[in-house]
Amino acid sequence: MSITSNEFSPARRLVLKGAGIAALIGLGVVPFGVPQALAAANDAYPADAFKQKSEADAIKALYGKSPEPSDKVKMDAPEIAENGAVVPISASTTLADVTSISFLVTENPIALVASYKIPAGTVPNVANRIKMAKTSNVTVIVEAGGKLYSAVKEIKVTVGGCGG
Repeated sequence: MSITSNEFSPARRLVLKGAGIAALIGLGVVPFGVPQALAAANDAYPADAFKQKSEADAIKALYGKSPEPSDKVKMDAPEIAENGAVVPISASTTLADVTSISFLVTENPIALVASYKIPAGTVPNVANRIKMAKTSNVTVIVEAGGKLYSAVKEIKVTVGGCGG
């Protein structure tokens, strides 16, 4: 018994149509809610803050005000990073109404390394692997209830990750 390609044509067409629609959704061509929401979120990208060389300028560009230290902001990061190219870091808080969490590295060529918008009703906990040029203070800033709170930790880097 031989199987011809016509016997599987309906199933093949269905698979190809599904793959084509998935590709169009991924490209944002099909007007569904998810690609539009992602495009809208892209409009809020803080490009100016990610260009700032100093931590103070990045905070000003991102938030427009200064944070206050808080023991309710927890940062988990190593004391010594053997490779500055991949430094694991996480932040969490018990503060209510958290709207964003950002990481800044004082001695990096660009101070702001990550900034997250936190959707309402979610657990304010983020983790990332950041690059560090050299030993530096790392600051995590949490925006909650319209105020800024921070925690700072020095991380020693043995091999630089930002071209070092």
